[in-house]
Amino acid sequence: MSSPVLVLMLTLLLGIQPITTDLYLPALPTLARELGASVGATQLTLSALIICFGVGQLLCGPLADRFGRRPVLLAGMALYTLASLLSAASPSIEWLIGWRALQGAAMAAAVTCGRSIVRDLFHPHEGARVMSRALTGLGVIAMLSPLVGGMLVQWVNWHAALLVLALFGAATLAFVAWQFEETVPQRNPHATQLASLLRNWAGVVRHSSFRAWVALLSLTYGGLFLFLAGSSFVFIDVLGLSRVAYGAVMATNSLAYISGTWLCRRLLVSRGLLRTVKLAGAFTLTGGLGMAALSLAGVHTVWAVLIPQWLFSIGHGIHQPCGQVGAVAPFPEKAGTAAALSGFVMMVTAFGAGLWLGRHLNGTVYPLTLGIGAFSIGTAAVAWSLVQWHGEPHPAAA
Repeated sequence: MSSPVLVLMLTLLLGIQPITTDLYLPALPTLARELGASVGATQLTLSALIICFGVGQLLCGPLADRFGRRPVLLAGMALYTLASLLSAASPSIEWLIGWRALQGAAMAAAVTCGRSIVRDLFHPHEGARVMSRALTGLGVIAMLSPLVGGMLVQWVNWHAALLVLALFGAATLAFVAWQFEETVPQRNPHATQLASLLRNWAGVVRHSSFRAWVALLSLTYGGLFLFLAGSSFVFIDVLGLSRVAYGAVMATNSLAYISGTWLCRRLLVSRGLLRTVKLAGAFTLTGGLGMAALSLAGVHTVWAVLIPQWLFSIGHGIHQPCGQVGAVAPFPEKAGTAAALSGFVMMVTAFGAGLWLGRHLNGTVYPLTLGIGAFSIGTAAVAWSLVQWHGEPHPAAA
């Protein structure tokens, strides 16, 4: 595969996550009203997707190590497309939660294999630069998704917003079938056997570098997920934005994320992996604490939430490519398993954050701003300690 084809494919595979979550964010308040659902039940359409996405990675990783990336990708994208069509036709919140859960399990194949492909083809430092290029494309998808979703919800309906996901899934499936060439270095026939699976999981989790990078990934994504899950209620219901204006606000946040991935590539060349993450921790902490402090000071405006979130997202745009590559770097023969475990921990963290937020949203900005502030403290602490002590990628012992 040529470099442009590979980067575009990784963009589509990794971009399936933000389009699946971000495109329908402007629809959440509408869903609650039209389907007669509580805020907590509406939040569950996102939380169920996320937890099934995490569990799905535990299955897709070993399957990709045993059978190869291509068959897992084709099956996963076909199932994702079907689940997307059914979610768009959901007659009730219960059906929507169920189909979104299946959607999450299916998209695990795309993201797990995408991360594994980078490890299959590149050494860690080069892989981080390739990953940052793909995540720049992901940022463009994330930027456009809430804008498109806001316009579709306001001018058509929420069913149309979810139907776009089916179109994206079908297009990605076609591109994979047309262009993808198998990258797994050697299939592991024992990867899905229970004893071997447990042994592989234990070996991955015991590695100190894996634990450091996964802690970083989970905390930075937990903060981002709070923003994704709660921002529509805060910006639309509390601060009075229209759905289209909310989509524009979310687009600026994605631009900040894209800036972070661009900065990541430059910093990796001049500072190296660990110093780059150390600097990103300062962006994260400044943004999260700034947001919390402004809200506690009584400054409850769009800009008081948005500008600090930009800083958090710049940090996230650096932490993600570095962390995703760092977590799988020690495991060239078990890249699928390592990618699956890291993704599972990230999604469990996000699921917990989403449940907490659903129970505490109270018509104020505080659950959002204070929650992001707490995650920013944790992210910076890990970036400045565990990653610096254990983050330099080195192969796991045989």
